[in-house]
Amino acid sequence: MLFYLIKQSRGLVVTAAFASILAGLSSVWLVTLINTAITVDPAGRAALAWRFALVVVAVLVFTITANILFQVLRQKAAADLRAKVAERVMDAPIRHLERLGAGKVQSALADHAIHVAQFFVSLPGVLTNGVIVIGCMVYLATLSGYVFLAGGAVILCGSIGYCYAYTKAIHHLHRASEMQDRLFGHFRSLTDGAKELRQNRRRRERFAADVLGRSIAQVSRERVIGMSIFEAAVGWGNFLIYGFIGLVLFVLAADVPNQTRVITGFALIFVYMVSPLQALLNSLPEANIARVASRRIDELTAGMVGSENLAGIEAPKAFTRIDLRGLKHRYFHEQSDEFFELGPIDLNLLPGEIVFLVGGNGSGKTTLAKLLVGLYPQDDGELLLDGEPVTDANRDTYRQLFSTIFSDFHLFDQLLETPGQAHDETGNRHLEKLHLHHKVRIRDGAFSTRELSQGQRKRLALVASYLEDRPILVFDEWAADQDPVFKRFFYREVLPELRAQGKTVLVISHDDRYFSVGDRVVRLEEGRIVSQDVSPLRGTHRPRAAPDAAAAEGLSSDNSDAPENAPSDARIQPASTAA
Repeated sequence: MLFYLIKQSRGLVVTAAFASILAGLSSVWLVTLINTAITVDPAGRAALAWRFALVVVAVLVFTITANILFQVLRQKAAADLRAKVAERVMDAPIRHLERLGAGKVQSALADHAIHVAQFFVSLPGVLTNGVIVIGCMVYLATLSGYVFLAGGAVILCGSIGYCYAYTKAIHHLHRASEMQDRLFGHFRSLTDGAKELRQNRRRRERFAADVLGRSIAQVSRERVIGMSIFEAAVGWGNFLIYGFIGLVLFVLAADVPNQTRVITGFALIFVYMVSPLQALLNSLPEANIARVASRRIDELTAGMVGSENLAGIEAPKAFTRIDLRGLKHRYFHEQSDEFFELGPIDLNLLPGEIVFLVGGNGSGKTTLAKLLVGLYPQDDGELLLDGEPVTDANRDTYRQLFSTIFSDFHLFDQLLETPGQAHDETGNRHLEKLHLHHKVRIRDGAFSTRELSQGQRKRLALVASYLEDRPILVFDEWAADQDPVFKRFFYREVLPELRAQGKTVLVISHDDRYFSVGDRVVRLEEGRIVSQDVSPLRGTHRPRAAPDAAAAEGLSSDNSDAPENAPSDARIQPASTAA
């Protein structure tokens, strides 16, 4: 992941790294000038003044340049990384995303991406301080090889201790990263389960203390342990450095030639090295956290590589028929705690018909719908479009035939498939028909609000589905959250209107009193089709008037927004027709 980010900004990385190295070299040159000025005679010291001033300016310029460039790199890295993860998520198979869960994806986009990007901010310090430490060691070797070897032994001891601490600390940081994925899932529960938490105080307190609180504490504890081990290792390194300075001053330099210059040089260099060396060691935990975060992102995105060819942006073509022949799909069924096999399924869909898909909970209705619309690939059998098999080569193109509203649908705040104001007027007319105009409007291709009840949100999703103008529409228990007025309006008005426009509609429903509206009723039990009943009224359906105010009187409404007079002349048209 880090190599990918560096490759994305190779020129910027090289320039920033070069500036950091020059800043480090200038800093080493500066400290050698200071040591020379201390031991030289007054006349020689005056000659060093201009050189000293130029080196100070060079340190300032190179340091500021490197820091600014790496700040730019940090922001670019975060943007590139989030775009890469988001692209992988959009290309990932739906089943794979369902197994991962939203918490891990959000953790990667939010926290892990920031840690990886933060690594680029630490790079100028790593490079500059690394050059300073190496340069200082080279200078010390020129002063006294004997004392330099002793200094190298001290640094070696410190490195061994730090490597041991590293193996312990990284274990705790990796555990914290794993626990954080679960923590982000709990964060989502704060909003998704807000009503349930508010409704039950005991549940709220248990969630706050035993679930969320414990998870927060675990992540914090593991990170504190890991970072504390690093801090202890840094303290051990400082202790060795100051101990070595004392050893040079009082023991090692007693008999070396040019004693004053050697003692002042080693004491000055080692005191000067403390801060860069400590900064260098302190940057290693950040680099290791970035390494762990990068690994987590790699693991997350490893299974997200899509094998399908992407569809074009042109409007979907009309179809003649869709056939499912011996279709099978196997998945883990949570209710029975075992693997469930759907199929073999033999089914066909034709233009301009309404098909009801019915069955008990857990019978596989939604899974069958996802297979039909191309969200799940089948394990066996064939899915045919106009006689041609649907494969990875054309599955994405096949999916463009459908507009779906599943029970767990997501409502975007914009009509992303239509530009700007293209469908504002048509969409607002639909909102009036569905009695949503007093709560939400469409402006510049965006909804003014989505803060609605579930039933209202489904009506808003229906408007978006109409504006898509796809040949096939799939509704998964759409009427379940509607009051009786809009439930009747959906079955008696909306569905016949769609059929009159040549649309194919698959409705997953338990409302058996309206099955006569459909052309066929497909019954599913334990993953198999047990019957396909043809409606006795097939071909004779006509749009019926929606209930008037008298019929609606006394009926409850979702969020108390049932219309006083349900429209008797309501006709919702797709964008192309209404326009």
